[in-house]
Amino acid sequence: MIYKTRKTNTRESEAVKSGRFYAASNRRIQHKPVQRKPSDFEPTVRFAALGGLEEIGRNMIFFEHNDEIVIIDAGLQFPEETTPGIDFIIPNTAYLEARKKNVRALIITHGHLDHIGAIPYLMEKIGNPTIYTTALNKEMIKRRQEEFPNAPKIDFDVVKAGESRELGKYFKVEFFATAHTIPDSAGAILDTPVGKMVYPGDFRFDYDMSGKPKDVAMWKAIGEKKIHTLFLDSTGAGREGYSISERIVEQEIEKLFKKSEGRIIVATFASLLERLGEIIKIAERLNKKVFISGYSMKTNIQIAQNLGYMKIKKETVLPLEEIGKHRDDKIVLLCTGAQGEAKASLMKIANGENRYVQIKKGDTVVLSSSVVPGNERSVQILMDDIARQGAVIYNSQMLDIHSSGHAPQDELKMAMKLVKPKFFVPVHGYYFMRWQNTRLAHEALKMKPEETILVDNGQVVILKKNSAEIPEETVPAYYVMVDGLGVGDVGEVVLRDRRVLAQEGMVVVIATLDRRTGQFLKNPDIISRGFIYLKENKELVEELRKKIRFMIARIPQHQQMDADYIKGMMRDQIGQFLYNKTKRRPMVLPVLIEV
Repeated sequence: MIYKTRKTNTRESEAVKSGRFYAASNRRIQHKPVQRKPSDFEPTVRFAALGGLEEIGRNMIFFEHNDEIVIIDAGLQFPEETTPGIDFIIPNTAYLEARKKNVRALIITHGHLDHIGAIPYLMEKIGNPTIYTTALNKEMIKRRQEEFPNAPKIDFDVVKAGESRELGKYFKVEFFATAHTIPDSAGAILDTPVGKMVYPGDFRFDYDMSGKPKDVAMWKAIGEKKIHTLFLDSTGAGREGYSISERIVEQEIEKLFKKSEGRIIVATFASLLERLGEIIKIAERLNKKVFISGYSMKTNIQIAQNLGYMKIKKETVLPLEEIGKHRDDKIVLLCTGAQGEAKASLMKIANGENRYVQIKKGDTVVLSSSVVPGNERSVQILMDDIARQGAVIYNSQMLDIHSSGHAPQDELKMAMKLVKPKFFVPVHGYYFMRWQNTRLAHEALKMKPEETILVDNGQVVILKKNSAEIPEETVPAYYVMVDGLGVGDVGEVVLRDRRVLAQEGMVVVIATLDRRTGQFLKNPDIISRGFIYLKENKELVEELRKKIRFMIARIPQHQQMDADYIKGMMRDQIGQFLYNKTKRRPMVLPVLIEV
């Protein structure tokens, strides 16, 4: 029998301090026996996501038991419309920072930025734990670390599929190979005090030439380990069917190459290394020369070559500055920017900003990627610009020239049936994507609602051997924004101001006053940016000046001038005046000059 002390509430505590605590203030608080259930003594593992469960990107989760924590992935998220001017967003690690002495490991599943991009910003904060990952991932992380000379040196433990590592007293991990769009991707089977957790990261099934899925035996073997919880990527949960085989993608790209009479420009993700390797092989078969535009793509290809994942003939890939020395029908240009990014290589080529390459009539432009949600407009503008210059464009909606790295519905259900977990947690994606993935688990495994765990970033899940509970507890998981050299210094107030500036504009009011009398020394100056064009609204500007002069004149001359008070009054009253006149709320910035 365990006894639990009743806690006094705030009102009782105050009463005790003031001597007004009814009769109980002179008595000892009663101890009531609490009967504990056997399940209260079971081991528990706490799970929470610091990102990746309400967005695409920022993937980072952790598992905790007693004084040990194991983290999986540490990615970044690219900015959204609601985060103007931000470079990118990283996970909030406040909970881990307070317990960094307990962090035993950081496991990395693959080398995409949404899984490794936050490492330079977070490692020191979380205690610089050993990173367990494969050889290619290690090199990509190391290359990114070179951009951060003051970051601490990272301790790596390079692993291969099939290998295991002890991560402390309570955790052990076994790695398995996964199919994705980048080589050396690895899922993790985390052995915990309550059971085995399977976390594949981003994955899909690939297929041989006969159409049979590969790796079925591997997934079946995982299921034979009696898995407690399966964590599955939800990015493709809204797409029906199966993935397109990379072999089909390669065949379609080769057909395009053969019928093209001019230069071929292929734009895709810099980290889509398997696709890039196959395109280079096709170019070699067709006796074409390959040129690369985009620092990140060039770097990734070089890393893959050094590790033996790409075998490229020495004479195949040539410097971009030599592209003008070769016939158009012998040129294949690989570049970044298929998402219409303003600073990426393809956009610069389309805008005529590249020193060596410009779009011209007869070019074939291949966008070998799907459009990331939110990039639709920028991609459309890019395609319009390229088409106006006479090039022929192909994208994944026209031909099978891209296969997503994220498993669609039938492959997700296949993985669920092979693994047969007790519990299921959908990860990676917006709520609707994860909700769809949960429904797939209900269909595939006839799981009960309490066996599928649908939570958001920051929500804590308590895992026991035969149960999963979602208490009221949460950990900090709000956005940490990186803007230039600043990390976390752009908060909600700054973002709100940026959104107001973008949507409503601003008005600057400059008032020059006599310090002694408080009278205007000159007419107030009005500056408008993104609100109205002053030359076309002279009447409104004069009304505004009159309003400002009247406002200042009402302040008694004998009252000592309080600059902050006057600026606050101007901000409120001018803001209301402009709203009454225009039904817009620009940001009002009063500037008071006392002479």
